[in-house]
Amino acid sequence: MIIGLIGFGKVSQNIVQLIKSNDIRFVTSTENRSKSTIEAIDDFNIGVAPTFEEVAKISDILISAASPKTALSIAKRYGKFSNGIYLDLNNISPETTLEINEYVDDLVDGAIIGKIDSDNPTLYISGVSASKLLFLNEFLNVNIISENVGDAAFLKLLRSSYTKTLTALLIESFDIAKNNNLENEFFDIVSITEGDNFKDDSLSRIKNTLDNPKRKSEELEELINYFDDENLVMVKAALEKFNQL
Repeated sequence: MIIGLIGFGKVSQNIVQLIKSNDIRFVTSTENRSKSTIEAIDDFNIGVAPTFEEVAKISDILISAASPKTALSIAKRYGKFSNGIYLDLNNISPETTLEINEYVDDLVDGAIIGKIDSDNPTLYISGVSASKLLFLNEFLNVNIISENVGDAAFLKLLRSSYTKTLTALLIESFDIAKNNNLENEFFDIVSITEGDNFKDDSLSRIKNTLDNPKRKSEELEELINYFDDENLVMVKAALEKFNQL
């Protein structure tokens, strides 16, 4: 089996690390990739095709894990060449997912829940062919939501609404505590109600956001655009905060 990867960031890199089998070969392309991405591809020692069109053609499963703003354009460009399952793992809205479905013959809508680089993430999927991916349970937790493309994206957005808004507040509170030389005490006092892992989890969440503010902002923009009829006061405030980072 060949699994093709469009995008080789942390999501794709962790997938390669988790799914280790003599029966599975990963392939991607260095076409129009940055120097750092090409170096990462070399480090992981996976197959390299000359173009992403070729990656799409030869893959039994084609995974799109790039960014919310490029998810649709990737599907438009390469979806028509995919002969197998097209698994979209981008943090996009159900609306965008359904639009992607128009350009892809066999779409599975996916969401990886948990730290991107963790060794036990959960993959939530929806779509008619979702059951064909249950073999991945050998490598990570797989949960089928339904056969409806868009359901995984919907739940993914709702989760982002909570986690990213909370992260914005966390960054703000941590900065104030640090400016007053009370960061350790801040974590200690909040840990009383939030649990022993609060400090480590919080610092990891803060670092991930500060390392990827543009990506986080794009994800919130996707969320706000989809739920434009809702009163998303806190989410909009979080977006404003991320845009300042």
